[in-house]
Amino acid sequence: MPDENIALTFIAAESDDAREAAARLAALYGQSRVEDADVVVALGGDGFMLQAIQDNMDSGRSIYGMNRGTIGFLMNEYSEGDLLARIAAATPETIRPLVMDVETADSAPRTSRAINEVSLFRQSAQAAKIRITVDGKVRLDELICDGVMVATPAGSTAYNLSAHGPILPLDAPLLALTPVSPFRPRRWRGALLPNHANVRFDILEADKRPVNAVADHVEVKSVTSVSVRESRRSTVTLLFDESHSWDERILTEQFRY
Repeated sequence: MPDENIALTFIAAESDDAREAAARLAALYGQSRVEDADVVVALGGDGFMLQAIQDNMDSGRSIYGMNRGTIGFLMNEYSEGDLLARIAAATPETIRPLVMDVETADSAPRTSRAINEVSLFRQSAQAAKIRITVDGKVRLDELICDGVMVATPAGSTAYNLSAHGPILPLDAPLLALTPVSPFRPRRWRGALLPNHANVRFDILEADKRPVNAVADHVEVKSVTSVSVRESRRSTVTLLFDESHSWDERILTEQFRY
């Protein structure tokens, strides 16, 4: 798409830096209504980008993030010059969310989406006991742990990395299954799964050892089972500068020490 034909809408996180940047950029490049925009320019950090992705899922609008937050792993470097040319030359990456289906003892089943990961956490002082089934076959009869998660490639550098899970290239057809402080089996460090896998977590001794499930920022308390799969229908496109591509950031992160 030619530079001059790209319609932009600027959205900003709550910080003064992000809001001031959005105002300056809108004055320079114009501000389209979000429904008329080709590209949403998100100004903030990774948390704000996750919300922007959720809000623009399946809209046909691409998202180009610029870092006005703390971490900004999903963001491009902030610069006000030549923005239309940068966006026109940016590398697109397609993101598919995870779908979390949750059952509890007390309420109706719930479904939520996650861009980074679906996580399960122990809710009390007792360690969680969780059975893990992949595509209908039990793979781990009993994991005793503080928690466990399924992470997307986009989320593999977030909480998954802090829990010593693997970093995945954005276009890798994989999901990371990563435990949090596993007690038994102590040496289990998780697994890499194909992105079409359906993962089910059944909570053992749920009354004695309650567990919460979290899909990005949506939390469900006292779950009895959680199923996680990658959406086959929902997508959103992120745009990354060629000079600061996602692949380069993945390689750089893996060589940090």
